[in-house]
Amino acid sequence: MSNGAVEPANLSEVPEIKAADFPANFVWGSATAAYQIEGAVREDGRGQSIWDTFSHTPGKIENGENGDVANDHYHLWPDDVKLMQNLNLNGYRFSIAWSRIFPQGKGEVNQKGLDFYDRLIDTLLAANIQPFVTLYHWDLPQALQDKGGWANRDTANYFAEYAELIARKFGDRVKNWITHNEPFVATMMGNYMGVHAPGLHDLRTALQVSYNLLLSHGMAVPRLREYSPNCQAGITLVLNPAYPATNSSDDAEAARRFDGFFNRWFLDPVFGKGFPADMVELYGEAAPEMQSADLQTMGVPLDFLGVNYYSRAVIKAASTKEGGIGAEQVKVAGAQRTAMDWEVYPAALTEMLVRVKNEYNPAKIYITENGAAYEDRVENGRVHDVERLNYLKHHFAAVKAALDRGVPMAGYFAWSLMDNFEWSYGYGKRFGLTYVDYQTQQRIIKDSGLWYANFIQQ
Repeated sequence: MSNGAVEPANLSEVPEIKAADFPANFVWGSATAAYQIEGAVREDGRGQSIWDTFSHTPGKIENGENGDVANDHYHLWPDDVKLMQNLNLNGYRFSIAWSRIFPQGKGEVNQKGLDFYDRLIDTLLAANIQPFVTLYHWDLPQALQDKGGWANRDTANYFAEYAELIARKFGDRVKNWITHNEPFVATMMGNYMGVHAPGLHDLRTALQVSYNLLLSHGMAVPRLREYSPNCQAGITLVLNPAYPATNSSDDAEAARRFDGFFNRWFLDPVFGKGFPADMVELYGEAAPEMQSADLQTMGVPLDFLGVNYYSRAVIKAASTKEGGIGAEQVKVAGAQRTAMDWEVYPAALTEMLVRVKNEYNPAKIYITENGAAYEDRVENGRVHDVERLNYLKHHFAAVKAALDRGVPMAGYFAWSLMDNFEWSYGYGKRFGLTYVDYQTQQRIIKDSGLWYANFIQQ
């Protein structure tokens, strides 16, 4: 949590930043997620996921869109690796679709699913691009959701078995593993707010989901290390620094509660601190029953922490309850905002990274997602996305500022490699360094992507 008067960021001066300002072994990459780009949802033995179900439920996705085809990456992946080469990336973070490997979430293995990722990994390595593999990016096999989903403790065991199989198959070549992407979203947005799959509205269920999901992380890491020798294993958390809207004690307390709801509920357990006591007390009977052995498992030492950062949260006390916490986000007057209506505030990234170093002391940190959606247009075969280009420069400078303050930063992955299915927003929000024409599947590198390629090359 941060303090001080809430003012918009001064973005008038765009920093000139160079790759030489960062360590020589710093990883410059981009990121994607399976359901957002792969398509081919009914091909080669892939099972149904909760996002297949959710996106085909009327009223859940803008314009009734879904990920059935998405970017057709399942077929166009060789071109997409060439795209990464054109962007000069030396890292690529992608997720494996659990239901492409285990159509029922467990039991019978789908060899064609393994073959797809096998080819992708080999081609990335041949192109000198390090694969950073995320095992879970929200697409739980529907067959497991039918048995209670993440609220069922058995799902943690199935995830550990899935992690073991993937490590056995690819651990000789993949050396960077991320167990989960943004447990907050899978937990709260999927099971409490209902705006993501599986679309539930129950706080007790959501909190049990958070417990079992973090438990599954702790169960998976030792298996990754056993079957992927000399690997690096971590988890990715989305962090949303909380600022009180005013100097009132009520707003300060509300910001503290929001920080517990969004950040500390996930940071504390994975760094061996257990769940934050103030939030356990606040949630009361809705909080999961906790076992000390489970908490020890969740706190397995990490080789790195992945941080996803998009914006900050400015909080005032409210009677309306977000996660039962009496806090409400407010907009800062005069602030620059993205097409997602998120405030652009790079300084909060520096502050959060310094705080994470001071309070949790991770061995190293990757920015595993950072980026912005804007209203992109193709003009004479080009996409002049100056706002995104400036967004990247400001946030690269924020990472450099964290480095200068002793934060062990190891890499940055822009969200996203290309425009894609943006979950409940469908295809209307474009985050990519590359523009995608969904009718033709043509890829056009935007000006931000061209700048990034030149930045890395220098």
